Amino acid sequence: MGVTLSIPADAGRRRIEELLQENEDRVFKRWLEIAAGSASGGQVDRSSLAGQLRELYQALRRSFGDSGDLSDLRGLLAELSRTRARQGFTSSETAVVVFGLKEALYESVEADGSPEALRGFIWFSQVIDDLGLFTVETYATAREKVILDQAEQLLELSTPVVKLWEGIVAVPLVGTLDSARTQVVMEKLLQILVDTGSEHAVIDITGVPAVDTQVAQHLLKTVVAARLMGAECVISGIRPQIAHTIVTLGIEFGDIVTKATLADALAHTLRASGVEVSKGRGSRIAVRTVED
Repeated sequence: MGVTLSIPADAGRRRIEELLQENEDRVFKRWLEIAAGSASGGQVDRSSLAGQLRELYQALRRSFGDSGDLSDLRGLLAELSRTRARQGFTSSETAVVVFGLKEALYESVEADGSPEALRGFIWFSQVIDDLGLFTVETYATAREKVILDQAEQLLELSTPVVKLWEGIVAVPLVGTLDSARTQVVMEKLLQILVDTGSEHAVIDITGVPAVDTQVAQHLLKTVVAARLMGAECVISGIRPQIAHTIVTLGIEFGDIVTKATLADALAHTLRASGVEVSKGRGSRIAVRTVED
């Protein structure tokens, strides 16, 4: 259903319509200058902006002949807001694109000087103010969605699942482990277990700054989920401070194997999968598969 603006057909409104038509080139040129000048860092494409403003200008003029129906104009403004939100423009830079039309038209109104033009400009200002508020609100919604999408992408990137050995995968965790991230960890780990057919998984928490009851519960849920898929989990990265915290809080990991380092966890899972790990001369490590 279209949005309709109730506009009395008085001399003021008619004079504004005439000024927008008679001074179209002058008003549009000034509007483009204002809109382009509001962008910081020279990031605006002037030709693209000119095309967008031309569409808005024509839609505004058409609305005067459609009993004040602003549906098409609002649709164009919504698309402009979403585009600018994705391109990194600020809300102020986006709002100026709309509010700049008032300043551009006022120069023609001032030059006209008639009482009708001045009265009509008051009505026109109210229309532009309403459209400006709509644009800012749409921009805020679009910008929030962009931020949420970026947060999800960063969450995906910060939770890699890597294959360490045939049948062994690892999840190196860095940063805080909350409910949202735990869900991503479980989903990615379970998918990798299915794709690779791995029977062992190492969850490394060396990069997790602190372990409290909530973090421990998240870890336990991940281990249980992996076990349901037929894989055994080892938790590595249990530093002295974390071990002390776990004991102090009375957190129980039950029969889950824990190791101090990722290397220790890898050695454990290799032995569990039938691979013999032994130290050779110097610092070398010899690895061989144990035949049944």
